[in-house]
Amino acid sequence: MNYDVLFHFDHDPQALGIAFSNIRNYLNAFPEDRPAVVLVVNGPGVRLLDRDGEHAAQIGEVLALGAVVKVCNNALTHFGIDPERLCPGCEVVPAGVVEIVELQRKGFAYVKP
Repeated sequence: MNYDVLFHFDHDPQALGIAFSNIRNYLNAFPEDRPAVVLVVNGPGVRLLDRDGEHAAQIGEVLALGAVVKVCNNALTHFGIDPERLCPGCEVVPAGVVEIVELQRKGFAYVKP
């Protein structure tokens, strides 16, 4: 059975905290055989991923647990954010919405906190 999951975040800082909590809880539910967990961030949500921002420690925590954080380049461009400003470990993808569709086609469940 496939337990791979993608969490989608796009704007609300409170939802980002919920997403981090969901990711930690989800990964802790699988101590032996960890599923793939991806957090896709697009839209105004990209503004919360600054390497010096208030969420940097939480991003580092979920990355250390094995989650992958993918960030929409279209949103970065739209908001004038240099990808070098992102937290270490974040992966830039061309289009967040396309990444979401591709992951769902690969069998990832979709969760939007």
